Amino acid sequence: LGEPHPEGKRLVNVQKCLRTDDIDEVGDYTHNTFFEMLGNWSLGDYFKKESIAMSFEFVTKHLKISPDVLSVTVFEGDTDAPQDSESIEAWLEAGIPEERIYQLPKKDNWWGPVGKTGPCGPDSEIFVDTGKVPCSPECAPGCGCGKYFEIWNNVFMEYAKKEDGTFEKLKQQNVDTGMGVERTTAILEGLDDIYKTELFQPLIKKIEELSAHNYDDEHYTKSMRIVADHVRAACFVIADGVTPSNVEHGYILRRLIRRALRHLRQLDVNQPELWQLAQVVVKNYGDLYPELRRSENNIKTILENEEAKFLTALEKGLKEFNGLPLKKLSSSEIGRLAFDYFQTYGFPPEMFLEELKTGHIKFDEKEFFKAYDEAMRSHQDLSRVATAGMFKSGLADNSYQVTRYHTATHLLQAALRQILGPAVAQKGSNITAERLRFDFTHSQKMTPDELSKVENLVNEKIKAGLPVSFNVVDKVEAEKQGAIMLFNEKYGDQVKLYKIGDFSLEACAGPHVENTSELGHFKIVKEEAVSAGVRRIKAILE
Repeated sequence: LGEPHPEGKRLVNVQKCLRTDDIDEVGDYTHNTFFEMLGNWSLGDYFKKESIAMSFEFVTKHLKISPDVLSVTVFEGDTDAPQDSESIEAWLEAGIPEERIYQLPKKDNWWGPVGKTGPCGPDSEIFVDTGKVPCSPECAPGCGCGKYFEIWNNVFMEYAKKEDGTFEKLKQQNVDTGMGVERTTAILEGLDDIYKTELFQPLIKKIEELSAHNYDDEHYTKSMRIVADHVRAACFVIADGVTPSNVEHGYILRRLIRRALRHLRQLDVNQPELWQLAQVVVKNYGDLYPELRRSENNIKTILENEEAKFLTALEKGLKEFNGLPLKKLSSSEIGRLAFDYFQTYGFPPEMFLEELKTGHIKFDEKEFFKAYDEAMRSHQDLSRVATAGMFKSGLADNSYQVTRYHTATHLLQAALRQILGPAVAQKGSNITAERLRFDFTHSQKMTPDELSKVENLVNEKIKAGLPVSFNVVDKVEAEKQGAIMLFNEKYGDQVKLYKIGDFSLEACAGPHVENTSELGHFKIVKEEAVSAGVRRIKAILE
């Protein structure tokens, strides 16, 4: 958005990522839910031409991938934004021939915004040809046949989507790139399957040992990939403080665990074995990510508890299934019911079909799967909306309403620390244009008097019209000033400190309003438990 970054204009990092939008694709040779991403950014410095030249140099000279196997995709243009001709020219200049530059629509070559509004722009993806025989004459980058491996994406953040759905140019042009570690490792190791890399092989070997099946047996390959991916993802999510539940973050974790358990059963592993697999993850990644070692006992406890709950649910589901009047239902009704059982008890459709055949139930398999897929697609659409942004900054978008709630959250945390004591620490936050939700450490339910005092204190600071400002300081200086900083957050040498009068001082990336008088009236609508020692407040601005 044009605000200065404490680390400067050119940045690089490696970060943990979790993406569940395409969880149903996991099981092929390239997809993960959890993955590591290498990234580099330009904040108002270099742009498309320089970024593409540097990408090409890094891939061909430093990773030593031949230019002859590279293809790229660019944004073809539409009514919102023109063709990305600048990227096309840059790739031609770098040495990619025109026949290996593919122009694709927004669904393939456009990034963002994260929410309804905010920064976004065209992107340009780099693919490696694995040498496989093309699946058809139309086979091209983006085809899922395995011939092309996407390894890197250059995102050019040059637009902002507004609340009315239109796009306008950002005052600052930025570059945000991402290179997947797992896929790049596969290419560098001469493989066309990320699960055959050294990143996954210890886990795959352990699954082979427990199941007595071989990864190369096509009957078991997909299930082994799903188990390996989901166990790894679950370990990292638990280490970041998430616990299983039926809503939001916790629902994602529970789904990962239960899906791993279902596929272990398909591998003929019917005993609780997730912890054995999780130990491999902790051993492999514990040196790079010490939070895994710190959370080892918690990972063990959560996985064992979820295994027990899953087995109980499975047993209950089978009993309920046996009492269903299936002979009276149509094939479509049975298909929708199958998806309900998949969501509730973890029955995969194959298991449901086996039970139907065992019971000599007549049905049309085509109609069954049509209804099942429709039900699954509807659920996926709802899941994308419900979880948008949850594993990012906690902000739904960059709209004015969300910005107001973000500032109010700073006031809330400061008020909680003043009323309940300095032991209060943020454990999570999710902010939309309709409300804020704030999770914090506290050992017991807040009393009505405590809630009233917190609410009144926040409103007192709003009425006072306190100025909101920030400055960039050394991390050590921020700590000396007593700024609120998240325990698990990895800060750079310099941080951006947001100050609200003399009431709140917090390390934060923004955005915020300029004065608390813009917030209106603050009202707490709910206070509840999230897990042991963690409470949650939901509040609105009136």
